Amino acid sequence: MDMRQALEFSTCTDPGMVRSNNEDSVATDPVIGLAVLADGMGGYNAGEVASGMATTLITTEIAQILQRVRPSDIDATTSKVVAESLLLEQVLKANSSIFQAAQSQAQYAGMGTTLVVCLFYDNKMMVAHIGDSRLYMMRDGKFSQVTRDHSLLQEQLDAGLITPEQALTAQHKNLVTRALGIDATVEPEIHEYQTKPGDIYLLCSDGMSDMVEDEDMAMTLSMLGANLKLAAQQLVQMANDNGGRDNVSVILVRVVKEYPAARGVMAKVFGWLK
Repeated sequence: MDMRQALEFSTCTDPGMVRSNNEDSVATDPVIGLAVLADGMGGYNAGEVASGMATTLITTEIAQILQRVRPSDIDATTSKVVAESLLLEQVLKANSSIFQAAQSQAQYAGMGTTLVVCLFYDNKMMVAHIGDSRLYMMRDGKFSQVTRDHSLLQEQLDAGLITPEQALTAQHKNLVTRALGIDATVEPEIHEYQTKPGDIYLLCSDGMSDMVEDEDMAMTLSMLGANLKLAAQQLVQMANDNGGRDNVSVILVRVVKEYPAARGVMAKVFGWLK
């Protein structure tokens, strides 16, 4: 199924008001229902190399593999749905590529990137994330954060060491506890969620979530959600109007209609085996 019939995508990325270069990277493949956002870190230009490698490798590899299998099929090796195995495999491959580049080229030493990936299939989405780039959902007028940051700040919140109010002004908001490419191995967090027509999903870098309150993001999507391109541009503009201290990137995905997987004889067999 060409997912362009069921999903609408819009992206916007900007260096912000302080930084001269943009170390964020965004990529989408509307045909297969894929959105990838990465926020790079490292020395001069190294962050944008890491984020660019992540988005390019993941989108290219997944598109090639989905020419042969369907994300809703069951992986015979792992007994998991292909979408989950695929995201895990490609995130780990991207991690290895970035890590090896950082190890072998001095100018890239220490580079890494956060990551959030959404693959839509069979009225669901599989989400993989690492670090503090986020996924939000607007459903039936309610706005909520889907992913949970891999950050020191989130760990302190979870442990009750600081309050949500204190977190808003914390000095170490950008210290992540997981990132792609920093170590030889990494553990992405992967979850599957049901989707429904009318949903709007917002993938964003911390340059967005740090500069704009959730309530303001929600209001923007409520008012401008009918025009995704305008909504994406407005969200980025709001981050810049509030200081734009970091690169800011968003991907918006709207579920236009249901997109169930084809149910053939083999699909039923896979269902029984599952």
